[in-house]
Amino acid sequence: MEEVRNHQVILKDYVNGSPKESNMLLKTSSTIPLKLPQDSNGVLVKNLYLSCDPYLSLLMSKGQVGYLESFTPGSPITGFGVAKVVDSEHSNFKKGDIVWGLTGWEEYTIITTPETLFKIQDADVPLSYYTGILGMPGMTAYYGFYEICAPKKGEYVFVSAASGAVGQLVGQFAKLTGCYVVGTAGSNEKVEMLKSKFGFDEAFNYKEEQDLDAALKRYFPEGIDIYFENVGGKMLEAVLLNMRVNGRISVCGMISQYNLNQEEGVRNLSSIIMKRLLVKGFIIFDNFDLYPNYLEMVIPLIKEEKICYIEDVANGLESAPTAFIGLFLGKNVGKQVVFVARE
Repeated sequence: MEEVRNHQVILKDYVNGSPKESNMLLKTSSTIPLKLPQDSNGVLVKNLYLSCDPYLSLLMSKGQVGYLESFTPGSPITGFGVAKVVDSEHSNFKKGDIVWGLTGWEEYTIITTPETLFKIQDADVPLSYYTGILGMPGMTAYYGFYEICAPKKGEYVFVSAASGAVGQLVGQFAKLTGCYVVGTAGSNEKVEMLKSKFGFDEAFNYKEEQDLDAALKRYFPEGIDIYFENVGGKMLEAVLLNMRVNGRISVCGMISQYNLNQEEGVRNLSSIIMKRLLVKGFIIFDNFDLYPNYLEMVIPLIKEEKICYIEDVANGLESAPTAFIGLFLGKNVGKQVVFVARE
């Protein structure tokens, strides 16, 4: 039986605080067979692209995070990716299919729960897009903005971490709806990109603002109708003071809190009552039943170039740890992707 050596990025040890490259290790596992046992119901894939996402840092610590189990030291990190089916014992997949879903940070992965995979039907867009705009981040932007915030033309929308994989899409969805949109980012280069590439009405570098409350009053003199939350902490405190009555806050992520030993408290919560705010957190894994609806909306927008999407591609599996840590240092411009192999 033909076998290949399998290079992997494993979690070396549990993380306490901020993850470091030294917590991850590139290793070559023992060989992996290219043929699955009969009736195993599994799928063997060759990974083509891997997605770097901030939530993975939560799974590098010991203990359960919500309904997600922590990674196991000595085992490959698991995340979203695009892959080609090498062998299949599952009726929904055959050799040669291109899929996206949960896979390992390695060259080859045996997937024992193929129901987590989506078969890629449209090959007219770059495959890497299925780690972002056509994958989990895209669905996150779609559900959090449209389903939770129920935007209306003319409303005022604020997006934090706006140059990231989710934020860049939320801003463009808001503009397509006819909203006024302001975003934040951590560098002047990213601020300019938000305005010139993604069409935000305004954007600002939060690192240059001494007073976030004052900054928001400057950009939203009439207040904020919709806030798409990616950051938490002091940003959320300032936003609560600037929301309009009956505003909506879609809580997607809180990247400022992920790597703290103890999360920061948030003030100004009484604004939720006084302004009758809807504040709703969500986990996108609960809502993939809407994925066909999302594809029906977004693929024509991509093909008609009505939406812009920027990726930051790192080459080679060995680059994955550096690319991942770069997320928390603001080094990525757009969606962080790792290219592993060609089809």
